[in-house]
Amino acid sequence: MANRAQIPTKNSALIAMIADEDTVVGFLLAGVGNVDLRRKTNYLIVDSKTTVKQIEDAFKEFTTREDIAIVLISQYVANMIRFLVDSYNKPVPAILEIPSKDHPYDPAHDSVLSRVKYLFSAESVASGRR
Repeated sequence: MANRAQIPTKNSALIAMIADEDTVVGFLLAGVGNVDLRRKTNYLIVDSKTTVKQIEDAFKEFTTREDIAIVLISQYVANMIRFLVDSYNKPVPAILEIPSKDHPYDPAHDSVLSRVKYLFSAESVASGRR
């Protein structure tokens, strides 16, 4: 248990967002938004002008910040940087793919769901892995 990742407790942990404008605004209205003293936000609004490089940079920043416990990313945005999402293997911050208004959720592309399916598949149980 000593190897478990710890969520910072001196301040509350944040939820980061990488999604379309409607999704981010909905979460901001629910109180998820944060701007720190350096004017850094915990969200990225993805639109037609957002480059893949900007999405990659935001993902890398959010996954290395110590004050973020969960990164919510729209599945269609995650598909743009699938190689980064699939290679991320730390427990904190947790990466959760969510649907958006214009792009329905596809369980076949969800990296977390595919890892869970693998862990509980007949092959992994038969080989003694858990």
